[in-house]
Amino acid sequence: MILDNARIHHAKLLRSFPEENRERLELVFLPPYSPNLNKIEELWGWLKDPVINNVFFHSRQEIRVAVQKFINWVNTVPQKAIDRLRL
Repeated sequence: MILDNARIHHAKLLRSFPEENRERLELVFLPPYSPNLNKIEELWGWLKDPVINNVFFHSRQEIRVAVQKFINWVNTVPQKAIDRLRL
């Protein structure tokens, strides 16, 4: 599993899990401050521009609907997603 170096990924509660599951799971941490290596950061950036920036949502449900609509659209244009995220 590839993880960024967020503090939560190093929490005491999580330390025993990889040790107990070493045969089937290896944790690989990205270098600190390397959002360019974390593809999800690029997806969040792509999502924020048209969906979240400068928009007032009245509820969490409105945010969920807007984000889900974006994700549904991205799933219909896989080549655009591949090109955009440089996969």
